[in-house]
Amino acid sequence: MDIHATYDLRHVINACGKMTKLAGAIVLPEIADTVRESLDHFFELDALQEAAGQVIARASGAETGCVTACTSSGITLSVAATLTGNDLARVWQLPDTDGMKHKVLIQKGHCVNYGAPITQSIRLAGATPVEMGTINNCPADVIRHELAAGDVAAVVAVESHHTARHGWVPLAEVVELAHGAGVPVIVDGAAQDHRMKQLIDAGADLIITSAHKYLCSTTGGVVAGRRDLIEAVYLQNRGIGRGMKAGKEAIVGAMAALEFRMNEDIPAWTAEQDRKVGLILDQLAGIPGLGLSIDPDPNGCPFSRARLDLDPAAAGHSAQSLTDALADGDPTIVTRAHHAEEGYIYLDAIEMTDDQISFVCRRVREILSN
Repeated sequence: MDIHATYDLRHVINACGKMTKLAGAIVLPEIADTVRESLDHFFELDALQEAAGQVIARASGAETGCVTACTSSGITLSVAATLTGNDLARVWQLPDTDGMKHKVLIQKGHCVNYGAPITQSIRLAGATPVEMGTINNCPADVIRHELAAGDVAAVVAVESHHTARHGWVPLAEVVELAHGAGVPVIVDGAAQDHRMKQLIDAGADLIITSAHKYLCSTTGGVVAGRRDLIEAVYLQNRGIGRGMKAGKEAIVGAMAALEFRMNEDIPAWTAEQDRKVGLILDQLAGIPGLGLSIDPDPNGCPFSRARLDLDPAAAGHSAQSLTDALADGDPTIVTRAHHAEEGYIYLDAIEMTDDQISFVCRRVREILSN
């Protein structure tokens, strides 16, 4: 079946990376085969989630874990877990937080919009987000002050390139401050699956990452952390989490993806991504007004991206107009254009084949030559 032809959909060349708006990752064959097998069977979901918790523990170094519908739901359910603990009556009470600690602290520079505001994900649990500091400055004393004010259920920290890159308190110090006040730390690490162990080792009580980004699985969220809090996260399925529950395809997919990751040769994977980035630079070399460079992942994940800086006077296009021109047509080419207004874009090679890289580079040359 040709899905694109049947439903009149454009083909997409993904030069943007692991993005929800592009329907997640290409699911690896090894993971897809396991998910396909699961579709023919029934499971006791509680037992399946317990098995998933064991896999998540081995992969992350956490005590245990569970699978949610996605990272966004994982954030909301993790916040809810810190409000209710393992008290079913409180689970049923949400989103009414009367009688509970209800404040969730977050540095203002971490108040990102990942497709929806993270502060909304916090409010969905019934919690009250407290934004600390300014976008580019949150002194540790501000965090101490808010912790001392009382009624704090959790601190949320975001590990993402979307956060302010300067002037905020790093995770290790946030953990130290929060734990000193007896408050757990939740980490939104949606695209940080390569860093799960690092985030757990930093002392985070709950971390949430996406199964359908670099883990290359079906849509799902992986929550790892303290056993008591993971049990409280899962208990939310009997309350506000009922509409955020993960099905067998999400749970089995996450398990298969984590098993694959634990046996993967990461240095070889990194070398392959570096080779593809090199192809881009080789094929775009010599275009007037186009500056080429390589930027490592800003959060320290083991890959880089090709950066294209546009001089509109020499190239005849701005970063934004090049982005728009590449997106026009079938197939549409979707670039990583978060910084287009600053004069540059990225071509992310991870989801592209060599043939697609050649096609994209030809289109760039055609557009800029005109």
